[in-house]
Amino acid sequence: MRYNLNIYVKLIKKCHMQTIKTKISEGGRVVIPSEYRKQLGLEVGDEVMIQLVDGEMRIFTLEQAVKRSQQIVRRYIPEGRSLSGELLEERRQENLSE
Repeated sequence: MRYNLNIYVKLIKKCHMQTIKTKISEGGRVVIPSEYRKQLGLEVGDEVMIQLVDGEMRIFTLEQAVKRSQQIVRRYIPEGRSLSGELLEERRQENLSE
């Protein structure tokens, strides 16, 4: 089923979402508009993550991916507990016992 893109764009604008129309070029390339790149602090050559969620493609920075991961882990680890610190201490103890 093919949707009328103009109707979709109008609907998005009514929902107060900032939307920019772009085209897919040779090799599946999509240009990220300069104002978006500036807002995200992206430079030429930077890597981004692309995720397909419920039929939507989401593009986000590696920094955003790390923050999301930290938020997920933080749900299960109490504030003040350092997993990396615990891992380093375990390694120290292992080295001492060898």
